[in-house]
Amino acid sequence: MSAAAEPAPPPRILLVEDSETQALELRLLLEGSGFAVARVPTAEAALDHLNQELPDLVVADYHLPGMNGDELTRQMRLSLRTRALPLLMLTGAREGERQGLESGADAYVAKSDDRDLLVLRIRALLRERGKPGASEAPGAAGFRRGRVLVIDGSATYRTFLAGLLGQEGHAVTTADGPADALAALDQEGEPFDCVTLDLLSPAYDGLDLCRAVDARRASRADGAGFHLVGISGSMPAKDFLVRAYAAGADDVVAKSDAEVLALRVRGLVRRRLLEEDDRRIAGEFGVRERAVERARAEAEAAEARASLADALEQANSDLATANRRLTEAQAKLVQAAKMASLGELVAGIAHEINNPLAFILAHQGTVERLLGELPTPGDERGAKGLAKARDRVGAMRMGLTRIQDLVLNLRKFSRLDEGERALVNVPEAIETVLALIQHKLGTGIAVERDFAGRAEIRCTPALLNQVVMNILSNAADAMPEGGTIRVATRASEETDEIRICDTGPGIPEDLREKIFEPFFTTKPVGSGTGLGLAIAYSVVQAHSGVLSVETAPGGGACFVIGIPRQAVDA
Repeated sequence: MSAAAEPAPPPRILLVEDSETQALELRLLLEGSGFAVARVPTAEAALDHLNQELPDLVVADYHLPGMNGDELTRQMRLSLRTRALPLLMLTGAREGERQGLESGADAYVAKSDDRDLLVLRIRALLRERGKPGASEAPGAAGFRRGRVLVIDGSATYRTFLAGLLGQEGHAVTTADGPADALAALDQEGEPFDCVTLDLLSPAYDGLDLCRAVDARRASRADGAGFHLVGISGSMPAKDFLVRAYAAGADDVVAKSDAEVLALRVRGLVRRRLLEEDDRRIAGEFGVRERAVERARAEAEAAEARASLADALEQANSDLATANRRLTEAQAKLVQAAKMASLGELVAGIAHEINNPLAFILAHQGTVERLLGELPTPGDERGAKGLAKARDRVGAMRMGLTRIQDLVLNLRKFSRLDEGERALVNVPEAIETVLALIQHKLGTGIAVERDFAGRAEIRCTPALLNQVVMNILSNAADAMPEGGTIRVATRASEETDEIRICDTGPGIPEDLREKIFEPFFTTKPVGSGTGLGLAIAYSVVQAHSGVLSVETAPGGGACFVIGIPRQAVDA
């Protein structure tokens, strides 16, 4: 649900009144009617206020100390900033109306008039304030004649008023009733600036027609409004004035005072033309400012693009250098980890070779001595020595066979750096690794095998040598007191899987995301590089596979190597 729209701020009125009593009364009246009022006592103070902040409308007393209200109006009409600002003149005498209107005031209200009528006049002036007129193209002509529509049922008065307004320089169109009036308003083309309407014509209902004209004004697609002036035979009563303003009239003028009517129409049209001219000037300035801003923005964008291109080029160069150094460092770290693993492996193999070798060397002396004492026929003691020598030679053969097996397994394991993928026998490769780390397994760690998966998979030897050896070696390190390691293979239509589980302490949940990070290890300082599982993870990733860890059924750790069959068999 969308948030409720914030209420519009109240219209702002600048009240220019020197009398404290009158100012207080008017301020209470206007604020009680929903307006925001700022009051100054003199015309000079009003001009200073207008330099700082523009209200929506000015209400000024005609008689002010120093500069009069009509001079204030003329000063406002000389400034581009305030020349289209609506101004309502207050005076205590009817004879000041003409002078106030001629100076440029938009409306006149006598101080003796009903206060409700003052509020109605203000609302009528504000009704058109801020409404956009017809859109003018920048550079349009700065001068045009005002366009006035005269609606009156009397042909005589209609002709008289059209002539009077024509002498004022306006382009006048006449209508004798609702049909002609609404047809004129519906015509496409230049909109009217002002419409005069006889509200008391016997030929039609003036208030109904006033509402219809106001509806046409509100419904124009181009947003062009016009001022609507109601005409009556004489100044009507308050009740009729209220209904006329409610019907949409912006002003009501007595028909008997044609000169005042002409002045009011002139003032309304003048304000309309000034507003239109202000919009045209603002449009021209706006177009120029937008062109300047666009040119500035394009220049800044071009400069930014050039700087960005240079920065990107430098960044790419720096990135390439950093990437090369990182690759070199990673290769060195991986090689160091392999060398560390190889060193540990060689130490274990040396131990495994040393035992049968020492056994062979010890038996060699015995065999040589006994062979030097070859028995003569019938020499029973010599026959026993010869049999003993044969036993020792057999034991030496067993030791040499063990050494030979170790060397063969080491040759097989030496293929771990081969990058070419080939069919690798999984059980044979795992047995090779188990044989090479037998010194770590000893007699305390039992190994269970369950090779239910495919016997051969297509991969690099490093997958089954380096990866399996690192995981098995870590499993042996995790069970110094002994335990069980279970190696199982499984196969599905999509994946070949190797599971290596132990009965050690397992890996806590919060560390499972870290154990494949380079240099992370749970072993004591100096006991591990933290690269074994990181290398294993990289090798599995190179096969588009997954290396993960979970809890084994017995509570230890279970590493799962999953290799997509379609990725490896392709």
